Amino acid sequence: MQGIALNQTSLNDRAAASLLDGADGALLGRIGPLEVRLAGSEQEVVAAQTIRFRVFYEEMGARAPQGGMAEERDMDGFDAVCDHLLVLDTTLPGEDVDRIVGTYRLLTPEGARRAGKFYSEDEFAIETLMARHDGRRFLELGRSCVLPAYRTKRTIELLWQGIWAYCRKKRIDVMMGCASFPGVVPAAHAEALSFLGHFCQVEADWHVRAVASRYAPMDLMPKEAIQMRTALAAMPPLVKGYLRLGARFGEGCVIDHDFGTTDVFVVLPVEAISDRYINYYGAEAQRFAA
Repeated sequence: MQGIALNQTSLNDRAAASLLDGADGALLGRIGPLEVRLAGSEQEVVAAQTIRFRVFYEEMGARAPQGGMAEERDMDGFDAVCDHLLVLDTTLPGEDVDRIVGTYRLLTPEGARRAGKFYSEDEFAIETLMARHDGRRFLELGRSCVLPAYRTKRTIELLWQGIWAYCRKKRIDVMMGCASFPGVVPAAHAEALSFLGHFCQVEADWHVRAVASRYAPMDLMPKEAIQMRTALAAMPPLVKGYLRLGARFGEGCVIDHDFGTTDVFVVLPVEAISDRYINYYGAEAQRFAA
């Protein structure tokens, strides 16, 4: 993976180490009336699970596990070992727990050890990837969702402000995780997936592949037939956001029938993030360090 190397002191200075001290509930960013921070209570985690249910199950048609979901919350065993990033609209009435409009789940190496694995291991062979980079700290990003009215560039920017501040505090070296295309028919996203497969795959040292039993090809069109403009226009906003930051993608995609999605694997070493994003998000993180 190519990218502009960062000044190492920018990631390890004392200001970075002070970010998120007192962590849960600390403000990590603000754009207009929107704010981003970590969940600070069990009630806020429950609210985030409810938002996830509304998006994944009610809107996108995810399949409820056997026995149903009487509580109308998307939840699993990883929630207890993850941090939950929240976007709040401060203009909404009620308490903060009523103002959550988006969420992202963050799994650190410490959380993965408690869970026994990273969530993505069921879909992608990440063990060999991490073994090749022993000593680097990996952060898994997942369960990203935003309510329809807030699916804007501004909300995506705010989420990245929060993620960047979190990464600095936790001394994260590599971000990774699944990103999803809607539906379970990869051919419906042939040009976008082929663009990722032909032009945006990770280099050898960062190679990661879908597990053999779930592997589906991404190179559904020949390289010469792909039009970059239409391919990018067809991608979900989150995937385009990862690309802008300098992310690359694993080999093969996975069909997730439970969630009704086609998943690709994202790898983003911190040193691959371009200077202009480092300067922007780093400055924003510093604003909310106090």
